[in-house]
This record gives sequence, C-alpha cells and structure tokens, in this order.
Amino acid sequence: MIESSSTPMELMSVAAYARQVRPRLPESAFAPARARALWIPVHYAIIALLGWALASGRVPWPAWPVVSLVIGCCMGGVAFVGHEALHGGVVRGRGLIRLIGWLGFLPFCISPQLWVAWHNRVHHNHCGKPGVDPDMYPTIEEYHSHRSARVMAHFGLGRRRLSGVASLLFGLSGQSVKMLFGARRTGMLTRHLHHRAIVEAVMAVAVWATVAVLVGGTAFVFIYVLPLIVANTIVMLFIMTNHNLSPLSTVNDPLVNSLSVTLPRVLEWLTLDFGFHVEHHLFPAMSHRQGRQVRELLRAQFPERYQSMPLGEAIRRLHRTARVYLDHTTLTDPNTGETWPTLMPRPPAPAT
Repeated sequence: MIESSSTPMELMSVAAYARQVRPRLPESAFAPARARALWIPVHYAIIALLGWALASGRVPWPAWPVVSLVIGCCMGGVAFVGHEALHGGVVRGRGLIRLIGWLGFLPFCISPQLWVAWHNRVHHNHCGKPGVDPDMYPTIEEYHSHRSARVMAHFGLGRRRLSGVASLLFGLSGQSVKMLFGARRTGMLTRHLHHRAIVEAVMAVAVWATVAVLVGGTAFVFIYVLPLIVANTIVMLFIMTNHNLSPLSTVNDPLVNSLSVTLPRVLEWLTLDFGFHVEHHLFPAMSHRQGRQVRELLRAQFPERYQSMPLGEAIRRLHRTARVYLDHTTLTDPNTGETWPTLMPRPPAPAT
C-alpha cells in the first residue's frame, strides 16, 4: 500500500488494469502500426541530405547550428520508432523488428538486444521497484552506500542545479554505455547475448566512424555530435518526466509509477505520441497511436488514479525537486534534508 496524504491507496498490477480495460478496446487496436516504419527512411533521408549539404559547403556557416538542430530532431524521431518497433507495435517478425530497432537506435549506438533486455524486460516488468528498475533514481540508502548513486543524483535534473542539465544532454547515451558494460555482471544478458549486443553496438559505431572519415572532423561535429546531444535531450525529457516524479513501488502499478505528458498536437504527432506513457506501460506491445483511446478509457474507469500533465509543467517540477528517494513517496536533497512528495493519484472519495 502507498500512503497518499491520510488515505491509503491499494496498488494494482498491470494485469488487473488490463482485465478491465482490454475488453473495451477493439481488436484492431492491437494490430501493428506498419505505417510508422516509413518514418525511418523519411528521417534518414533528411539526415543524409542535410549532412551532405554541410559536408559539401552548401550551407552558410551561420546556419550550421540550425541544421544540426534539425538533424538532432530526426535522430530523436527514429529513436521513437525504434522503441515502438522493439515492443512489437510496428511490424511482426523478429528479424524485421530487430532491423527497425537497430536503425531506430543507430544514432545512440544502442544494441536492440540490450534494449529489449534492459527496457522491455527489466524496466517494464519491474517499473518503480527500488534496486531493480534501472531507470529509477537511488534511494537514500543507495545514495550513502554507492558512489555511482551519488554521481547519478548529482547530475540528475533537479534542485535548480546547472549540473542537472547533463542528464538531458547525455543521459540516454551515458546510461546505454553503463548498461552494456554491466549487462553480464547484473545478469541482464547471458554471455552469448552479451556478445551479440556488443557486436550490434560496434556495428553502429562503425557506421558513424565511417561518416566521420568521409566528411571530416568539423562537419562531423555538426552532422553527428551536436545532433546527438539534441536527440538525447528530446528523448530524456520524456524518459525523466514519465517516471522520475513518481513514487517507488513494490507492485508494478502503471497508474502510480508512471506519468503521461501532453504537448501541442503537432508535437505529439512528431514524437509518435510517446507521451502516452501510462497507456504504454499498460499495453506495451500496442502502438502509441492508440494512446488517446486508452487514455479515455482509463479516465472513465480510474478517474482518481490516472495521472497526466503538460510536458512543460513536468519539467518544471523535476527542476524544483530532488532525485533521491527518502522513502517510496518522498524525494529528498541529502545535502540539505529538504523533502518533496512524489506525484500520487488522488485518494478515492470517502463512501457516503
């Protein structure tokens, strides 16, 4: 049970919610969204065209940062496709899923094998569980006992610290390297699968190393390095707001440990509706394009539990609070002892 103000709230499992929501959805809602795969050639065509324009000197120098920004947005865009594809929401067939996943995470050099183990299996099955979910910030006990936890908290977005911007600029790239090197030690991947993950990551590195040789150092900074920072920022804004304001929990309750975020409709379309994250944790193999439909059902059936807010508001709350858990529902700054409550569903109205 989680305490919300003075009223206890029972946690519910993913399966408990799904039993109530799934019968209200048409079978077509669970079909793969094959058209999403078309975003891959579209984004890479833009990246290739703009990269060629930069490398060949067809872009005036003052416009180079703007071109880098556009390339970075496309890199973030393919990552959203890769994420959805590796959950099985875009195409069927293991080989095609892995190919689209590799292309989707190519800018980050993340292996599909690693992502499926780290994100699909561990994060989704143990979301919000302290010491298990790799995407959650440390508890106060972990903070005091592990230097890595202190470094993680220091560079996490929060407490109005400038250093927290690092988690946005480099967060996904940094965490993926950490996950790859620690996958055997933590038991996330077997020896054979770990070797496969390394090969997939090295193949991606080889692609970008080839680009660097072809275009030269200066152009490579604007074609890949700066765009990768942009892509990290876009993806991390969602990852952090989706979970890092939420409580820890021993039961994987997606309406408690996850937050959906909203944007203007055109931005939701460009980010493939990734902000419908509560909905995604309830039905991870479903395309995000069904998120709006699932949201309406959750609001109707669980109005006091469903949590959503504009992305900008969620970012402001991250910036003002800390990233260490004093207990399951309290965030704390270990340096000052100041505390903040995590987000929580509204308590049910008392019976009359």
